[in-house]
Amino acid sequence: MAKRRNRCLDLTRFDSVARTCLLVLFAVLSILAVSGRGAVSANMDTTAKAAIVKDMTSGTILMEKNPDVRLPPASMSKLMTLYLLFDALKDKRVSLQTRFQVSRKAAEMGGSKMFLREGETVTVDDLIRGVIVQSGNDACIAIAENLAGTEEAFVRFMNLQGEAMGLETSTFANSTGWPHPHHLMSAMDLITLAERIIADFPEYYGYFKEPSFTWGGITQNNRNPLLGLDAYVDGLKTGHTNEAGYGLVGSADNGVRRILFVVSGLESESERRRESLRLVNWAFREFSIIKVFEHNSRIAEARVSLGTTGEVGLVSATDLFVTSPFWAKDDMKITLKYREPLEAPLEKGSHVADLVVEFPGFPQTTYPLRAESSVERGGVVSRILAVFEILWIRLYSLVPGMS
Repeated sequence: MAKRRNRCLDLTRFDSVARTCLLVLFAVLSILAVSGRGAVSANMDTTAKAAIVKDMTSGTILMEKNPDVRLPPASMSKLMTLYLLFDALKDKRVSLQTRFQVSRKAAEMGGSKMFLREGETVTVDDLIRGVIVQSGNDACIAIAENLAGTEEAFVRFMNLQGEAMGLETSTFANSTGWPHPHHLMSAMDLITLAERIIADFPEYYGYFKEPSFTWGGITQNNRNPLLGLDAYVDGLKTGHTNEAGYGLVGSADNGVRRILFVVSGLESESERRRESLRLVNWAFREFSIIKVFEHNSRIAEARVSLGTTGEVGLVSATDLFVTSPFWAKDDMKITLKYREPLEAPLEKGSHVADLVVEFPGFPQTTYPLRAESSVERGGVVSRILAVFEILWIRLYSLVPGMS
């Protein structure tokens, strides 16, 4: 087996983003490092207890504050209830016209309400609006009971889905966000959940920007304070309890980029509106997005040990975008990271390297790179060559002046 070693090329402070990308394409070498989210942006803060702003188009986190702290999410956790309902629609277990029966528990639930009545039946279509627009706790319980039999059984599905989704800090105790010591989520998990709703169920996303909904002769306006205030904002969900304070999982799309953000633990509705609008405007005003590489275009080559070929191309499975601060384009650092050499066998499409983009004062963004083709394990000749490679590497490291 060939010995893997660390090599490093630091591509820093080029004249422009475009020039940097060309240098990466034609001259990047392999390096080994440990990636992470990095530090919070030094250019933006918020009065929220926890917050994240993320460019969904590029995957770049623009700022974060206490992103992994577990806090009461209040009604923002209703996004998980909606996710499970959208999943049932996608699997055709229910349709938008399926009618759910309302139990006494649902009808008597306190807090924000759709004002359902015990014994009546309501379409899934109306219940979705009751949750999103009116933040109805009664609607959430009706969904939970009709999908899983009981709210308690539905909560088990919520937690299982959270684990499958990679929500590392979330624990659900009910379908509504009602205060409970074990009903907690982080801002990072809320961002992840919002991303999954948008990516997995685009056909239902239009519900989130509906301005009002009338049920039982009662019209209620969407609680999202930025709908109608900012033309780009089109979702997602507010939350408020005395314990949690005021929060919002928001999304805004200007036709070029989609920005996701979370604020939580604010002290008033006006502060939630002000902080949310300030963060959205900052994200669109201070950053631009650049398409760096095309889907499946070769970004670099990596050496392969013990294989039928000595190298493999590295590609991105999707178009690769970079979000750049307007004032820091010339300070972008872009590096390729993997253990050298890769070891055969390799399967086409397998994740074998990472492209990491960093700007001063901002968390780094890591993009997975995949093997362009499969590489089978070589025969006896490949193994003999690998032995000579080990000997050469050891000799190289021992001779003075060659390291």
